[in-house]
Amino acid sequence: MNVIESTEKKSLNFIEQIVEKDLKENKNGGRIQTRFPPEPNGYLHIGHAKAICMDFGIAQKYGGICNLRFDDTNPTKEDNEYVEAIKEDIQWLGYQWGHEYYASDYFQQLWDFAIRLIKEGKAYIDEQTSEEIATQKGTPTQPGVESPYRNRPIEENLSLFEKMNKGEIEEGKMVLRAKIDMASPNMHFRDPIIYRVVKTPHHRTGDKWKAYPMYDFAHGQSDYFEGVTHSLCTLEFVPHRPLYDLFVDWVKENKDLNDNRPRQYEFNKLNLSYTLMSKRNLLILVKEGLVDGWDDPRMPTICGFRRRGYSPESIHKFIDKIGYTTYDALNDFALLESAVREDLNVRATRVSAVLNPVKLIITNYPEGKVEIMEAVNNPEDPNSPTHTIEFSRELWIEHDDFMEVAPKKYFRMTPGQEVRLKNAYIVKCTGCKKDDQGNVIEIYAEYDPNTKSGMPEANRKIKGTIHWVSCSHCIKAEVRLYDRLWNVENPRDELASLCETKKCSALEAMKELINPNSLKVLTGCYVEKFLVNARPLDYLQFQRIGYFNVDKDSSPEHLIFNRTVSLKDTWSKKIK
Repeated sequence: MNVIESTEKKSLNFIEQIVEKDLKENKNGGRIQTRFPPEPNGYLHIGHAKAICMDFGIAQKYGGICNLRFDDTNPTKEDNEYVEAIKEDIQWLGYQWGHEYYASDYFQQLWDFAIRLIKEGKAYIDEQTSEEIATQKGTPTQPGVESPYRNRPIEENLSLFEKMNKGEIEEGKMVLRAKIDMASPNMHFRDPIIYRVVKTPHHRTGDKWKAYPMYDFAHGQSDYFEGVTHSLCTLEFVPHRPLYDLFVDWVKENKDLNDNRPRQYEFNKLNLSYTLMSKRNLLILVKEGLVDGWDDPRMPTICGFRRRGYSPESIHKFIDKIGYTTYDALNDFALLESAVREDLNVRATRVSAVLNPVKLIITNYPEGKVEIMEAVNNPEDPNSPTHTIEFSRELWIEHDDFMEVAPKKYFRMTPGQEVRLKNAYIVKCTGCKKDDQGNVIEIYAEYDPNTKSGMPEANRKIKGTIHWVSCSHCIKAEVRLYDRLWNVENPRDELASLCETKKCSALEAMKELINPNSLKVLTGCYVEKFLVNARPLDYLQFQRIGYFNVDKDSSPEHLIFNRTVSLKDTWSKKIK
């Protein structure tokens, strides 16, 4: 079946509809070529994941190609560390680029294009300060005024442009501006800056260049040089599109591009509640030690979500849920967590872990006896394998699963009441032992030997089931309970408001808005010994507690588990 005759048309997003229309009209010769163009100045976050799914997904769906192009036009902020991290994140999400490019690959072509514009009278060197340029550009309702340098001679412009690149001009003293229309209602047409001086060595080209192209000048031309057909970006670039098209028209010279040119289309950003995604602010968090690096599981970075235990499939599921539109909205973080739960429910291995342990002694169980119980790895999978767990006289159970004096509808362990030990026996609580401060330190129960899982008596109706691990057959572990990093629904706006009203720094404002309970470290936990060989990125469900995974710093000698997400949404209750 031809891809554009697919029966999936009913669920096409608006970008897919545009692509199918372009294919029908044989634009760009029926080719589909996209690109993902990150700037290597930080780690990718969940917002980038949406763009990745769009850029690579469109190419994948329509038999095209998506290239990776690093927008490395600002050497002051870029680093090879970020380049490698970006590649790892894209591959983890399940995509592979066709070719790897860099904007710096085109520095010579862009320089030659800028020289041509100067010679054609379409660009000039401006010596005004950035503040003066901003003022003379006017406002959206008032036209700008021409720069006093706008009509300087071509030869002088060429000479100064060469000096900019030779390092003879200090940063901020001169820029190259395109000569377009200072009265245009589109502010981006009011003689935009297309080159500036940067003397920081570039991570790829070293000291070869001192004059660097601006994003608006480099982006469209790079698309054109590479043969991109659909340049997909977020909504803030809508007003940039006319400039994008103009520069493409200028660079093509006399070539006919009516049916063979890159076309820019815009979709909504991924905005997420209780999340701050500005790279600038994320960098502050990292540099000031408010988080444990870019991959801290509380960070909205892709590597942070990966370390926390999110699967790539869960992120795809979330992006499918929110879709692509032409208007921005704030998406509820709970929707992301629900997508994670849905995905991990069908892939996570069920295991027993006790985070707040208290000892349960089954007084009528033979001392020294050990039974091997079978536990299904994932009950959602009819073909799931099983693993074994030891059962003995002394067990660890959760402290919260016992109450000495319980309310009427309490169905866990309390004196005189029966409860089922998961995958094992039904037991009846007979009492407890306390220390001098009145804290329960041991619980006592008796088991019914005829109620082992699989026996006919085991089907006896019991309302409460609790999990456990054998004291002599478990492993001590550290468990990190991660929660949302911010206490406010929209930290971006709250941060800006605090900085404005209190005249404080972003760092000071962040410290006020951070959730003090975003990380709790539990060191006295026990897990079944089946987990001794668990590895980072293994997906686990601690039964009755939540979804977890093994942290990258874990070792067989010191197991560390990160909570990915709780079994149920607890935040909606908190904020009501």
